[in-house]
Amino acid sequence: MGTFERYLSLWVAIAIAVGVVAGNAYPTPFTVIADLEFAHVNLVIAALIWLMIYPMMLHIDFASLRNVGKRPRGLALTLVVNWLIKPFSMAAIATLFFDYLFADLVDPQTASEYIAGMILLGVAPCTAMVFVWSQLTDGDPAYTLVQVSLNDIVMVLLFAPLCALLLGLNAIVIPWQTLLLSSALYVLLPLLAGLATRRALSEASLQRLTRQLKPWSMAGLLATVALLFGFQADVIISRPLNIALIALPLILQTYGIFALAYFAAWRMGLPHNIAAPASMIATSNFFELAVAVAISLFGLHSAAALATVVGVLVEVPVMLSLVAFANRSRTAFPLYTS
Repeated sequence: MGTFERYLSLWVAIAIAVGVVAGNAYPTPFTVIADLEFAHVNLVIAALIWLMIYPMMLHIDFASLRNVGKRPRGLALTLVVNWLIKPFSMAAIATLFFDYLFADLVDPQTASEYIAGMILLGVAPCTAMVFVWSQLTDGDPAYTLVQVSLNDIVMVLLFAPLCALLLGLNAIVIPWQTLLLSSALYVLLPLLAGLATRRALSEASLQRLTRQLKPWSMAGLLATVALLFGFQADVIISRPLNIALIALPLILQTYGIFALAYFAAWRMGLPHNIAAPASMIATSNFFELAVAVAISLFGLHSAAALATVVGVLVEVPVMLSLVAFANRSRTAFPLYTS
């Protein structure tokens, strides 16, 4: 790791502070940027995430995709944790905190909406940012791509039924445009761009381009963090107790799911470049989809929507801490696979 990557947590903390301060001091530019969206997907954030993902796609040897099926255990781990454990553990921890531990601090209606928002986060596993976490842990890019793609296919089939089951609603309105547009923006287009670039450049030119893009990828991460916190700066300042009450169970859920997935990967003997991304996919959330569904079901200014937004604010700092832990514990896993 270079000096910049080694202190990435510090730069992210600075980006968070800059976002909150700037969002409160100069809210108009952030409002304008926040309104630049289609199907509940913010186009500026999408472009920044694309900037982060594209350099990783350049590392993918597309011929190696054929070999992923020969190593199915990492895929199985992702599917089991994402769809058989995480949604139910999120529902359980949300209920524990807001129906019992925080019952005297939040009125019942607000508490029920906080629970709903947290459930929506739990049923929406990550699509985009996991490419960043995989790159930061030196994950196998081809394997990560297949994991994310398989996860997206399952999400199309199971997202609505699981939401209906855990929220107790008879009809869930799924914003399919959000789901499909996000998959295209965060997976398909960067993948095609990476393929085209690999075909157009020699190996030496490709390596040079990758080195040149690496600082831009990290700049995209920091800009994304600053914008996300800038968008919600007024909420962070005006409702700190609410933010803290929602953040605590979300943080516990995130660390708990990662610990479960990472320990299972270690017990299964998965190499670190598969184990780390598999655990990251299981841990992080597809926050665009969760926010969009919360708004469509409960309203823009609902407590459920606020809970999904807190999920966005919590995710980046927590995931960076998990990236650091995964990198420090690398030697406990088998050697890398090619």
